[in-house]
Amino acid sequence: QVQLVESGGGLVQAGGSLRLSCAASGRTFTSYHMGWFCQAPGKEREFVAAISVSGGVTLYADSVKGRFTISRDNAKNTVSLQMNSLKPEDTANFYCAAVMGLYSNGDLKNAHTYNYWGQGTQVTVSS
Repeated sequence: QVQLVESGGGLVQAGGSLRLSCAASGRTFTSYHMGWFCQAPGKEREFVAAISVSGGVTLYADSVKGRFTISRDNAKNTVSLQMNSLKPEDTANFYCAAVMGLYSNGDLKNAHTYNYWGQGTQVTVSS
């Protein structure tokens, strides 16, 4: 089992940057694929980025490619999301998620695949 705690959200102007972090508890962090999802008011939770157990595979939503970078530090049990060139439409609550097992890239883009979630951190981008 793993517990996830996000941090790093806040208010930023369009064009600015934020770095989200997710701290994971437990000794088996290196066995989990990790993902970031976002949810805006009135919308469903959407895939943002994912990273494989080893960090060798990274996946991104088309809307964030070239702007966001996901990374993980298995020694520190953390996964990060560097967000650059932020846009007002990026405003949402961002969630860290974890899952253990063998999954396709498509599965890792699906929120229903993940069985551990953090509480979320709010990102607000002003125009």
